[in-house]
Amino acid sequence: MVRFLSQLMTENYFHRQARKALSHIPYFAGLDEATWAYIAERALRRTIQGGEAVFWEGDACTGIYVVEAGWLKAIKLSPGGREQVLHFLGPGEVFNGLCVFTSTSNPATVIALEPSVVWNVERDSVLRVLEENPACARLVIEDLAGRLLHMVALVEDISLRTVEARLAHFLLEQSAGEKVERQRWATQAEMAARLGTVPDVLSRALRKLSEQGLIEVARHQIKILDPAGLEKTAENPQ
Repeated sequence: MVRFLSQLMTENYFHRQARKALSHIPYFAGLDEATWAYIAERALRRTIQGGEAVFWEGDACTGIYVVEAGWLKAIKLSPGGREQVLHFLGPGEVFNGLCVFTSTSNPATVIALEPSVVWNVERDSVLRVLEENPACARLVIEDLAGRLLHMVALVEDISLRTVEARLAHFLLEQSAGEKVERQRWATQAEMAARLGTVPDVLSRALRKLSEQGLIEVARHQIKILDPAGLEKTAENPQ
């Protein structure tokens, strides 16, 4: 009996943890208690070490993921090993939804930038919830449309803007007030991979913006000194 009660308490704890983490997913907004219980019972929690892959591009799709803690990156790798960062993923963010609805393999690789915790809900469970809750379909469409807009903006950045313009746009997008806080993992190599360039070129772009009096670069943050000037730089075409 004691063992049974201990197991029940453990299961209830994980169900509460699953609901807390998965409540950030727009697909599951407004669900009833029975459906939430169904999802929580099928959610799996994983601890990922820094540098470890959650999954690789081309792997079979195991469902959607939501970040509970830590930071990860979704990337595409060239045959030569060069990477393009598609998205940095922080707490509360959802990833891998595309393959759930297209029955394809994972379209990108996701790697932890630091020790992280993620939850996974298998594809069949997600589809069943959506089939039984038609109102969720609109939320799914809105979420996927937002991700498509993000990818369009990324293509625009890489194809139509100079490195300085891409950097200025990125800093404005990431800024909180007049500064951009740099995570511990936010090296110039990681930032360069997000901007579709290499560290040396990014370093020159940072120096140029600094010399123009637009930004001030410190160890853990980048201060925006001239937002209007930085925005003008971001609008410069190739």
